[in-house]
Amino acid sequence: MTDLDPDRVWRLMHGSTLVGTVHVEDSPMPWLRGRFVPEPAFSLFKSWFDEANALVEAEEFERFDDAYDRIEDALTLVSPSGPVADFLLHIDQDRAWFRWDGIAAE
Repeated sequence: MTDLDPDRVWRLMHGSTLVGTVHVEDSPMPWLRGRFVPEPAFSLFKSWFDEANALVEAEEFERFDDAYDRIEDALTLVSPSGPVADFLLHIDQDRAWFRWDGIAAE
């Protein structure tokens, strides 16, 4: 598989706007990990991911849940098969790791 394999590229969307792509390189259960390629729209959400990462590092999990809710409410993670129902996505510079559950109903 190459980095350009479309079956390994997940899209992060805000409505119809592409925020970035995750090129999955490794999939140790339950996490998928890969290279994050931001689009210009990511600048609107980068601080949210930075805050979530800082809260996890500080082990402030209750505050993390509140902070992460806005990410999941504003963004959609789209697998090669379509949008997923639930996801937990971390982005740190050019690295991303995530878990997901279920394909969203259309």
